[in-house]
Amino acid sequence: MSAPDIRLIAVDMDGTLLRPDGSIPEGLWSLLDRMRERGVAFAPASGRQLATLQRMFAGVEGELDYIAENGAYVVRGDEEVSSDAVDARFAASVVARLRAHVASGTLRAGIVVCGKRSAYIEETHPEFLAEVQKYYARLEIVDDLDAVDDQVLKLAIYDFDGGEEHTAVAFADLRETHQVVVSGLHWVDIMNATVNKGVALRNLQAALGVTPAQTAAFGDYLNDLELLQAADWSYAMADAHPDVAAVARHRAPSNADAGVVTVIEGLLGD
Repeated sequence: MSAPDIRLIAVDMDGTLLRPDGSIPEGLWSLLDRMRERGVAFAPASGRQLATLQRMFAGVEGELDYIAENGAYVVRGDEEVSSDAVDARFAASVVARLRAHVASGTLRAGIVVCGKRSAYIEETHPEFLAEVQKYYARLEIVDDLDAVDDQVLKLAIYDFDGGEEHTAVAFADLRETHQVVVSGLHWVDIMNATVNKGVALRNLQAALGVTPAQTAAFGDYLNDLELLQAADWSYAMADAHPDVAAVARHRAPSNADAGVVTVIEGLLGD
């Protein structure tokens, strides 16, 4: 059977492409060269900051596409494809509300204002700073977050005592108009209701002139559902969340077994 006409491959990072230790599987680098030679676009799709993703793939020749901040920011090389920024007044209100919770002692937390150009913090508690630096390659410490002049893609709150039990509850009413997502043990993300990786992938498909039938996508967790629904060649990792496995048309070996690399090699037909 001939190989499918794949022109775009979008891949979630944590739990999907990255090995359990957070490293990129070695086999991907030569695969990216082959994809470039064949005109197949490759797009890391992550909740991570654009600058962080670019740093991870800094050694790759040629331009990659990036779906960053859970789909709020899509970039081809140096060109923006799409973005979905929160209203500046809303962002300021979230910052003010978090400050009030901290001042009253109802929350022990810090907030990251995730902008297009950089991420910004004013809290410098060592634990908070260490966690933020893991995920934000481009980071500015400012005296006052209200003075930040940037388009805000997301507000990420780090709760020292656990995001789901505390911050998510304190900001639950915002779900009426925005997404309030528990993205880790300590992290809660607040962003526009219209943001997801699937919308981002469809925007990238339109920019490239690629159809869902020419698109492969890989994911493992709930924030990958829409991503997989935007690709005919959709793959859930072996240990994916059951809801993700139910949506995907195919399965891939686990990230520990470099499943993404194995499947892409098959799709290329070598």
